Amino acid sequence: MPPWSAKPSSASPFDPPSGATPATPASPGAGGLGFARLASAVVALLAIALWLGGLLALGAIAAPVVFSVVSMPASADAMTIVFQRFDLVAMGCALVVLAAEGAALLAGPRFTRADRWRVAACVVACAFGAYEAVAVSPRIAALHRAGFIRGVGPEGIEISRLHDLAEGCGKVELVLLVAAIALHVVALAQGRVGALAAREPTGASTGGEAARNAR
Repeated sequence: MPPWSAKPSSASPFDPPSGATPATPASPGAGGLGFARLASAVVALLAIALWLGGLLALGAIAAPVVFSVVSMPASADAMTIVFQRFDLVAMGCALVVLAAEGAALLAGPRFTRADRWRVAACVVACAFGAYEAVAVSPRIAALHRAGFIRGVGPEGIEISRLHDLAEGCGKVELVLLVAAIALHVVALAQGRVGALAAREPTGASTGGEAARNAR
């Protein structure tokens, strides 16, 4: 048969090799976090950032400056009001974090070890924040309203003890919130890697193997 009478091939250079199985598209969220998990992570991170930023601003900047510049008892009265108002903000953030983690648990897919550690860190941080807001701060405010001064007399010593307890709770919350952020980053990175792995075509390797066997 003359070469010019050969039937032209309709194969496209973009077609998969012979014997290759076409890649099946990954379902939405397969191998990744999914929209619900991603949205809950964003909400939780925003709440944690607000909570953590408030702790740093008050504990590292506002309180030392006020107590060093303003004389007692005016400085104590002012900071007592500030801390009580921040407790409301912290409790609001804690509720948002717990709701977001609960939504992530319901949305699936399965929780990894990093997810479980993150949830545990958030729950413990919320417990410390609630204890500080419900048991420590109101007691400090009541003693200040009664006219007692920190470090003066038995009630003043009690105020000092409660201040140290509140400071310890704040430090524990800070460490746990930083850990929660780091574990959120780990979970998001794992979800990204899983999503990329799910998008890899399965037909390429099959086609390559078929081509090697045909040689």
